Amino acid sequence: MVYNYKNILNNCKNILYNYEKILRGGNMSKVMWKPGTFLYPIPAVMVSCGTMEKSNIITVAWTGILNTNPAMCYISVRPERYSHDMIKENGEFVINLTTEKLARATDWCGVRSGRDYDKFKEMKLTKEKANFVKAPLIKESPVSVECRVKEIIPLGSHDMFVAEVLSIDADEKYIDEKGAFDISKCNLMAYANGGYYPLGKKIGKFGFSVQKKKKMGRNN
Repeated sequence: MVYNYKNILNNCKNILYNYEKILRGGNMSKVMWKPGTFLYPIPAVMVSCGTMEKSNIITVAWTGILNTNPAMCYISVRPERYSHDMIKENGEFVINLTTEKLARATDWCGVRSGRDYDKFKEMKLTKEKANFVKAPLIKESPVSVECRVKEIIPLGSHDMFVAEVLSIDADEKYIDEKGAFDISKCNLMAYANGGYYPLGKKIGKFGFSVQKKKKMGRNN
């Protein structure tokens, strides 16, 4: 019989955490786990970096918005990853949103190294010239976000690249007749606890919980 000692150790740690919780008189309606990154769902994006001539794609889930004005975002990358030094040296990258159709490419670019593969070629993805950065856009992505690094913060397992957003490049086929981006047509996907999931249908809009209902007109 083969034992997975890592899983056994993690289970023992969780048991000890919950025993400690009992001793402290904690709420037992929820199971307590050790500190981790269980904040889901989150985007699973393909980050393109380098130049049009020498480029790479790294799949990143540790990413998000930091500020509105000026528009700021971040990605967190392990220092040992091939793309890390490329982003650090060039000071630029592009965040490319992913869709259900791009699920395989998204996963593959996250488990293969750019040291060994030309990921654009292997996944049959198309490079497009960006407006402000040297790194290429991924044509197949519905939205590409051009970013310039402002600060690198070492956090431990990952380095956080804090960046200013220079441009949003949206595929025109998702622009409606009013000039707005119709995100419902993209079939975007998210990442949660090791899996990829479709976003699903819209269930409301910002502020809908306090929006006043329209009064019905009188019948003449």
